[in-house]
Amino acid sequence: MKVRSDSFNDGDFIRSRYALGKTSADGKIDFAANKNPHLEWSHVPEGTKSIAIVCIDVDAPTKPDDVNKEGRVVPADLPRADFAHWVLVDLAPDRAIEEGAFSDGVTARGKDGPTGPEDTRQGINDYTGWFAGDPDMKGDYYGYDGPCPPFNDSIVHRYRFTVYALDIGTVPVDGKFTSQDVLAAIDGHVLADASIVCKYKINPDAREL
Repeated sequence: MKVRSDSFNDGDFIRSRYALGKTSADGKIDFAANKNPHLEWSHVPEGTKSIAIVCIDVDAPTKPDDVNKEGRVVPADLPRADFAHWVLVDLAPDRAIEEGAFSDGVTARGKDGPTGPEDTRQGINDYTGWFAGDPDMKGDYYGYDGPCPPFNDSIVHRYRFTVYALDIGTVPVDGKFTSQDVLAAIDGHVLADASIVCKYKINPDAREL
């Protein structure tokens, strides 16, 4: 199984049009276009009944002490954790994801869900927890919301889009399901999977590990 994108090549930096945040004039963060990128898969195994997609930032800081604080830097040696940006299930195997079809702009308090475009279902991403303390932004963030690493992070963040070919047509998850819920539910049902990775930074001085 293979996955590709017209929006970026594997290992490339992604453009801000696919991000939730971009560098502001004062070196902090402005909202960006937040379009989902194009994704296309091929060599899907026989017997595939549906596709699931999970996008994870594998470089999210594990402590908020320094995050987005002036005069401070998120250190490179800080332990990192996964941050889910997209959880999508029940997609037909013969469809591609067109740019902007699942997200086009930042939606305060989150997009509706779990019902998604093209007869899909979308889980909540980790902006649900990130914005929980912000009265203007808190809500359930279903579907795709793109990269927005801290403006003072010392490292470049990597974003892994993984496409799973499943032997089931409907993933057994309901309600406000998460990436962890999906990965647990599809265990034993994955016929093949393939990933493509992009990079992004808001801090112009961020370096790759």
